[in-house]
Amino acid sequence: MSLMRFLIAPLAAALLLASCASPPPAPREPVTLRVIAFNDFHGNLEPGSLNLPWGDPQQPGRVKRLNAGGAAYLAGTVQALREGATHSVLLHSGDLIGGTPLISALFRHESTIDVANRIGVELAIPGNHEFDAGKDELLRVLRGGCGANTPESPTASCPFGSHEGARFPMFAANVQTSDGRSLFPPSVVREFGGVKVGFIGAVTKTTPSIVVPSGVAGLRFTDEAQAINAEAQRLEAQGVRALVAVIHEGGDTGTPGQPLEWNDAGCPNPRGTIFEIVKRLHPGIDIVFSAHTHQGYRCVIDGRAVMQATALGRGVSVADLVIDPATGDIDRARSQHRNLPVFNAGSDPALRDHILAQEPEPWATALKKAQGSQAIAARVAEYAKAAAPRAQRAVGRIGASFDRSGRTDSAAGRLIADSQYLATRAPDRGGAELALMNPGGVRADLLCRGAPPCPVTYGDIFTMQPFGNSLVVMTLSGAELKQMLEDQQRPGRNAPLFLIPSSTMSYRWDAKAPYGQRVQDLRVGGRPVDATRELRLTVNSFLAEGGDAFVMLIRGRNRLGGELDLDALTVHLSGGPSPDPTPRITLVE
Repeated sequence: MSLMRFLIAPLAAALLLASCASPPPAPREPVTLRVIAFNDFHGNLEPGSLNLPWGDPQQPGRVKRLNAGGAAYLAGTVQALREGATHSVLLHSGDLIGGTPLISALFRHESTIDVANRIGVELAIPGNHEFDAGKDELLRVLRGGCGANTPESPTASCPFGSHEGARFPMFAANVQTSDGRSLFPPSVVREFGGVKVGFIGAVTKTTPSIVVPSGVAGLRFTDEAQAINAEAQRLEAQGVRALVAVIHEGGDTGTPGQPLEWNDAGCPNPRGTIFEIVKRLHPGIDIVFSAHTHQGYRCVIDGRAVMQATALGRGVSVADLVIDPATGDIDRARSQHRNLPVFNAGSDPALRDHILAQEPEPWATALKKAQGSQAIAARVAEYAKAAAPRAQRAVGRIGASFDRSGRTDSAAGRLIADSQYLATRAPDRGGAELALMNPGGVRADLLCRGAPPCPVTYGDIFTMQPFGNSLVVMTLSGAELKQMLEDQQRPGRNAPLFLIPSSTMSYRWDAKAPYGQRVQDLRVGGRPVDATRELRLTVNSFLAEGGDAFVMLIRGRNRLGGELDLDALTVHLSGGPSPDPTPRITLVE
């Protein structure tokens, strides 16, 4: 045997023995991640009268109201879902704050951030309402620290002495400052079981037109799909293959007025901006959590789930993602997803049992275990106690309930518009001839509980109108007023956004007529409106700055600032009004 063979033979034998002793590692098991999402919470810490329009099991096709929601019950549902998962993450899809009941807004939403921390929110994107009080106030609430309080201030920052700020990051790829930088991180990457998952955020690009414009001055809201796609490509270049999009934009499915069907993966009658965005998303985006429209749906489009769990903490979207550890990508075919209700103490027991019997596993088991969190309930009770002196103060009475239903203008909206007209009609208050109210500013019904006249509290009207807008009286010509009303449905918009008029204004709306000819028989004070007639009208400060894209109001002349909208409503309620049943906008059939 040569010297070389003498040396090699033992080495080969050793390698052979080593290979026999150490077989190749077995393939790793898939990593499972449970993503729990809720959206448009709007500071609804208390259950109140929150409910979901569920199908009545005894009368198919009929709607039965399922009491649902409340922070304590949301926390309990989240905890039960976490217990059944190896890895989990809780995210919020925008409008956590803004447009809230008094228990949040009175404390500048610090109460909602505090409770969200305690529930365990880990990731969040901004919605349009996060910007209601402006960029700087949003950043303060997120970063922590107390806001300045004054004797005249309608809010009370730091009721317990301090404000920690959010323990979770806020992220969005399409919000830029004037120098082109991103206001928030465009994405967040987290690691679960050795694999990385990228969460990419975006808020509706229409934000500047649906919040007070001055609050977003200097910010740009770019195209949602383009911003998400650019960030997806950046993350993929870094080796992140599992990608989740969280978008504060939405749509709707199903038939309006029918019971909630939020788990039909067939996505019947999809409509709305989110579905157009999804068609344009990077193919690497595996699932989309949406928001903004307060609707419930679970659509599967080209193998990709698109979900929304209504709003106000009444439900959650849950996705059990299966991730291949070898590729780091989500196996869409093996992943499961479901929208689930947040039962509370007021949920009808028989309906709850019926729903649980219909829910597949593992969701049914989690919902059966869910109980309200006593710790969260106690914290919410502390805030409610701090708010009680103001919330429970009686401010007036009503002869019946004022609700927000209606094909054109609602009784609740008419009540507010009338209060604003009456507050500004005197010559020294502006000499208003009419008032117009945006429907999005009417956040809740004003309910008459018991025998009328029913008492109304400050908490009731604050929940109905939580934005603290002031009134602005201005002058428009008859031609400008008519043009603004025509712009309620501009070309390309599927349906009109009717401003709600005071009792002094009326007109007919012909949806079949061409743009520019839909407003007919426009009258103010009972008189036909001539194009050259100068009119004094009242709107809130949100509309006065061109909110909801009513840019004509920016041109309003001879402006006079007025009192707060809540003060005007309080004065009106002292007279004990009853609902006006007659719409002021008549549809031409």
